Amino acid sequence: MHTNMSGTTEGSTYPSDNNTQDTLTQNASSSNPQDTNSEKSKIYEGVLLGLGNPLLDMTITTDEAFLEKYDLKANDAIIAEKKHEAMFEEITERYKPMFVAGGATQNTMRVAQWLLGVPKSVTFVGCVGKDAMGSVLKETAENVGVGVHYQIHESKNTGKCGAIITGENRSLVTSLGAARSFTHNFINEHWELIERAKFFYIGGFVFPVSAESIKEVAEHACDTDKTLIMNLSAPFLCEYFADPDIGIMQYIDILFGNETEAAKFCGLQGIKADTIQEMALKTAALPKKNTGRERIVIFTQGRDPTIIATDGRITEHPICPIEKDLIKDTNGCGDAFVGGFLSQLVQGASLDECLRCGNYAARTVIQYFGCTYPSKPDFK
Repeated sequence: MHTNMSGTTEGSTYPSDNNTQDTLTQNASSSNPQDTNSEKSKIYEGVLLGLGNPLLDMTITTDEAFLEKYDLKANDAIIAEKKHEAMFEEITERYKPMFVAGGATQNTMRVAQWLLGVPKSVTFVGCVGKDAMGSVLKETAENVGVGVHYQIHESKNTGKCGAIITGENRSLVTSLGAARSFTHNFINEHWELIERAKFFYIGGFVFPVSAESIKEVAEHACDTDKTLIMNLSAPFLCEYFADPDIGIMQYIDILFGNETEAAKFCGLQGIKADTIQEMALKTAALPKKNTGRERIVIFTQGRDPTIIATDGRITEHPICPIEKDLIKDTNGCGDAFVGGFLSQLVQGASLDECLRCGNYAARTVIQYFGCTYPSKPDFK
């Protein structure tokens, strides 16, 4: 799905509550993780594991003079340069920032945990620095129930994203820091986390960091009949999904993306398609190792209907715009949609219910600053 520099999705629309067609639901019920006829699965500690780039989001409200001081523009989304080091210091020393455990995948895991409720039912793995911000990030994530297991880098700083609100504008400055230093050794050293989980969610941003970790988790999921969910995340990352040397597509059970990413991926994959429906259908039909369950492809396209392809069938889900006066911040809305979807998927809910909860989560988060939400969900 389309992401800004902080790794969170932007957009002011979300999938509607319209029911998924029966054919899609029937297909979902044919494989155990999405069995619509069985009792909802029991949720336990570590059932869902996310692998991503952890960032400490720090949000402040200030004036345009602050933007000018650090050569920022309203609604910018940039990677931090050396001149921004002083900015992060000022944010923590002069202001009282709102801290949130961020990064696209960690956002998604927090939302899933919020909806599941069972402490540490969601596990998140990534790399942070051996510094104060790493400690704050860990505490922030654990305070909302996520079971975090961070690899600690001795010399690099914890990744962070400064979100500077000026009036109705929001400027984002991201420093990836230690998040780029995750290694597959950490996966091997904490293999019990992988064995415990039944569902794995990985964003495309992990590929430049540790493609080996993704492949290791993917092979385990395939060998043990577990579910691997991935997100294309950004057009420039699609080359990793199409790379035959990595060969990740054969392991993916559920794939998220938007229309731009879909077109980029299909071009790299050599898929000829005139419409996004064709793209989704042909992507879903790519070779798959675990033939016990059909691949599900979910492509969003802004204000146009969300496309779902599986088992040779296409369904379209109209977008419901949210009232403009309810929108506080579109940052993290897409991450929340995936989190809501996953919270129901791991319980064995139908795809219909997964989409409905994704819609609920996106609608909720868009009414708050940052990828945040009320203390208790009221999804029913």
